[in-house]
This record gives sequence, structure tokens and C-alpha cells, in this order.
Amino acid sequence: MQKLVKLLNDLNELVMFKHSIFSLPFIFIAMIVGAEGWFGWKLFFLGILAAVSARNFAMGFNRFADSDIDALNPRTANRPSVDGRLKKQTVLGFTLLNGLLFVVVAYFINDLAFWLSFPILIILASYSLFKRFSSLAHLILGLSLGLAPIAGVVAVQGRVTLWSIFLAIGVMFWVAGFDLLYSLQDIEFDKKHKLHSIPAKFGKSKTLVFARIFHLLAVVFWGAFAYMSHSGILTYLVVAISGAILWMEHEIVKKDFNKIDRAFFTLNGYLGIIFLIFVILDEVF
Repeated sequence: MQKLVKLLNDLNELVMFKHSIFSLPFIFIAMIVGAEGWFGWKLFFLGILAAVSARNFAMGFNRFADSDIDALNPRTANRPSVDGRLKKQTVLGFTLLNGLLFVVVAYFINDLAFWLSFPILIILASYSLFKRFSSLAHLILGLSLGLAPIAGVVAVQGRVTLWSIFLAIGVMFWVAGFDLLYSLQDIEFDKKHKLHSIPAKFGKSKTLVFARIFHLLAVVFWGAFAYMSHSGILTYLVVAISGAILWMEHEIVKKDFNKIDRAFFTLNGYLGIIFLIFVILDEVF
């Protein structure tokens, strides 16, 4: 029993399960808007399973593919996939199992979700490979989480809508922007090991500019989502609130790079939850 508990704890640390908070709110936002309210318990549980298994697959593949890089980086050298707590076969098995679970869950949602599950898994896995040859890796990570709203509307309506695309693009730029800030921690490591990232290529000052532009675009596309989905005043209000939160994030990082973790995890976690709450209130009232 103790071995099982230890394994589960190590897997939890491997994928940082609590960070699912970044993707879960936006899949439910799309489901609520697509259904114009409550979408039923079946899709609620299937949506959670799909989001969690997709993220576990992405994180598991990332840890498996990057174990050689992570072993060299002091910031990541104590990850379970590096320090020997989890064997490579265990990480690979966990990754494949979650990929299979994602496909099975998609099958029970609808036909379009099932067929889209395969290219989605390819996109989710590609982030780990992109940074070895392209600085676009930040946008690929953003795209990976940006797929959540697309998945949400497909689950409810069985089709992709224009407003869900705007919502997804907003999420993509939001995630890419805070990934730029987060990757500032590894700027010297990336340069030394010839890994492709915007901070390593352009430096800290320009990276902060790119991050601001990405977050400005996120707010613009979220505004377009609110307009195209014929949302109420509360959705427009939460778009403005999200812009204020992102501005705070940049102010924190600009003043002290040592507070990147606070900006990355705390503020971005609040943003998704607040966005979801306001959309729910908009549908209720």
C-alpha cells in the first residue's frame, strides 16, 4: 500500500496535477456558452476526464522526452523522472495510458471529438520537441492549452464555432505570454545548451515586450469571443478584469524576477477561475 501511495505522489509531482487549473476553466467556459447554460452531468465528468488525461499525457511526454535536459538543469534536476524515483518505462507507460484514456473518453463524447483526439495528442506532444529547434515552442504550448475551448464546444455542439476559435486564440496568447515570463528563469541554461527560446534568442528586455504583446492580444481575442458569442456585460467585465490581472503580473515580474513563480502560478490560476465564475453568472442572469 505504501508503495502505491508513493507511486501516486511521485506521479502527481511529475505532472503537477494542481496546475490543471489553467486548462479546466476554459473547457467549461466553452461548454457553458455552447450549451447556453448547464450541459449535463455526463459531459461534466467526461470533460474533466478529457482535460486531465490530455494534460497528463502532455506533461508525461514532456518529462519523458526532456529527461536528459532536465538532468542538467539545477531547477529541474529533482523531478521524479530525473532523480530515479520514477523509471523511464513507468513515465512512458503513464503517458501512453493517459493518451489512450483521452481517446476513449473522446469516443464516448461524440464522433468529431473522437477523430480530433488523434491530432490533438500530436500537438500536445510536439511542445517538447519544438524547443530543440524553434523559438515558437512558447506558442505551441499556448496552442496546446488553447485547444481546451475547442474541445469544450465540440463536446456540446459537435462542431467548431467562430467564437470558440477566438476564445482559443486568446488562451493561446495568454499561455504563451506567461510561459515567456516563466522561461526567463532558464535563459542562461538555454543559451548554454543551445535550446531555442525567445529569452535565449532576444534577451530579457525584448522577452518582456513580447510577453506584453501576447497578453494584449489575449485580451483582444477574449473581447472578440465575448462579442461573437453575444455574451452579456459580465463577460466583457471579466475580460477587462483579466487584462488588469495580466498587467499586475507584468508589474510583479518587471520589479523582481525572483517573483516569477508568484506571477505564474498564483495570478494565472486566479484568472481562469474568475473568468469561469463571471461566465457562469452571465448565463444565470
